[in-house]
Amino acid sequence: MGSRLSLDEAVDLTRTGDLWLFRGRTAADHAIRVVTNAPVNHVGMAVVLDDMPPLMWHAELGKGLLDVWTGNHHRGVQLHDLRAAVTTWCGRYEQRAWLRQLDAEITPDMEAALLRTIARLDGTPFPATAALAGRWARGRLRRPAPAELTYCAEVVAGTYAEMGLLDGRRPTNYYDPGTFWSGDDLELERGARLGDEVEIQV
Repeated sequence: MGSRLSLDEAVDLTRTGDLWLFRGRTAADHAIRVVTNAPVNHVGMAVVLDDMPPLMWHAELGKGLLDVWTGNHHRGVQLHDLRAAVTTWCGRYEQRAWLRQLDAEITPDMEAALLRTIARLDGTPFPATAALAGRWARGRLRRPAPAELTYCAEVVAGTYAEMGLLDGRRPTNYYDPGTFWSGDDLELERGARLGDEVEIQV
């Protein structure tokens, strides 16, 4: 695979567990990267099951896209049509996007764990930027944060842990979007590996 893909090519290739990473130019995007010393400010996870279109599982402040799990529009943790989500993040939000593909066998038990996690977390509110920084700082000290709020990297980390791809020794608020970038040492279980970032042209 080359270092760049069109959105159509990436959507066709993506499978459950693949990561979508974003970098934007707003003050909030910049603040997230500065606080966490990360090259990206947002991460989502692909969900590709049976005859459903590819979906993105993530948390965000916006509510412009339909949450396909609940069938309505809301902020916080959401399950979106993947193509629509990437188009929104790269268009309206003016972000750059990358895909990292997961090399792992996704078993029926892992898919069941994924669906249980979606059912449990969907709709959980997204914290304000200051609260997000506080949650992440607590996590770096290995102190779990209350479950009434959650941000994008927590959603991905918690879902990976429920699927057995992370060991769960660190609280979900330990993770930030940059943890899922290849420059960080993300130790996956079950022999899983993540490929290099591939930039997406939208």
